[in-house]
Amino acid sequence: MKVGIRMKNIKFEQAIKENLATLDQYVPVVARVHGNEHPEFHEVHKLYKELAKRVKDEATNRPDLDQVFSKLRELTDNYTIPEGVCESYEAVYNMLKVLDRAYKG
Repeated sequence: MKVGIRMKNIKFEQAIKENLATLDQYVPVVARVHGNEHPEFHEVHKLYKELAKRVKDEATNRPDLDQVFSKLRELTDNYTIPEGVCESYEAVYNMLKVLDRAYKG
């Protein structure tokens, strides 16, 4: 179940449109499945929920997500995918990386 993830430069609004619904589905599942072996993912889950809430609350404005992305980069070692995780875990980190790049873009 590979998820097509565009890594090229795209606008933040487009990155949100292309990735938020999938992240909403994947992040809780990955937290449940991998949380014991990768306890840091529980914090990724919390940060993602904060990011998603801000994006949804600020539907017409660009939310301030600098701190959220900074914490995500630190926590995930710049979205480095751990060995032995499933494709969904990998997809979550890749989609978060796309959002982060688009936000900074």
